[in-house]
Amino acid sequence: MSTGQRTKLHGVFSTLTESKVGAGATTKQTFQKTYWFVEELKNEIVEVQPLNSHDVPSGPKNTVAKEEFLDNFEPEPEYYVEVVLPRIRNLDATIKRGEKHRDRSENYSAEYEFNSAIAVDEDNVRANFGLGLTYLDRGETGRADDIFRRLVVLEAIFEPRHKHLFNEFGISLRKNCMIDQALEYYHKAESICKRDENLYLNIARAYFENGEVEDCLKYVNKSLDINSDHEEAGLFLEYMREIGYGGDRVADSECVAPQKIKNKKSPAPDFNFNI
Repeated sequence: MSTGQRTKLHGVFSTLTESKVGAGATTKQTFQKTYWFVEELKNEIVEVQPLNSHDVPSGPKNTVAKEEFLDNFEPEPEYYVEVVLPRIRNLDATIKRGEKHRDRSENYSAEYEFNSAIAVDEDNVRANFGLGLTYLDRGETGRADDIFRRLVVLEAIFEPRHKHLFNEFGISLRKNCMIDQALEYYHKAESICKRDENLYLNIARAYFENGEVEDCLKYVNKSLDINSDHEEAGLFLEYMREIGYGGDRVADSECVAPQKIKNKKSPAPDFNFNI
């Protein structure tokens, strides 16, 4: 018996779909081949994602039991190596160029690269985040809102590998006075992700700027319920009391600011959270 680690399924596979065209004596049987990007997960589960017309993985991911997968999917190693892998690498290189341009505040060059990537894969999370952040950097909130509408329906934005971009985009929405969008964005995260005190604090910040006292207090409380020693949530509550935000509703709040707060005169900053 081999003691080596078993190689997991990874690469491009295909399926054949049979259909009939015509009727009677003119009926013809046809087959449609569909290519899939495949990654084996834990517990004998295989994740499959279709390739788009540009031969890159795009669109919704589905999972299939490994036994069922092996019965219905055929390996396409040559197609993966010769066609798909080079196109994935080219797409990644285009996005990296866009990110470098944005880091250097070269926003128009960044926009070009991100749009080039989206032309290949319109659902690419990194490219859409990058383009949305580029528009927010330029104060073009209308165009940023178009990207937001595209992003908020993509479940992939909540994958852990996109955590940094997700956080940055949410903070940028709020700082560009796109409070309703920021709230929609954060509440989508709330419905999908685990309980997170920093997410709740960021929601409280957005409600604070919208003047929605009850909801602001609700989410400060939720943050402190998870972590009663959360210094920044306590600082934020103390700041609201100092400026008279919400009047007696805030003053009488049962939230308790940490003892180490010493006359902090500014609100808590935004915080990254885990997704």
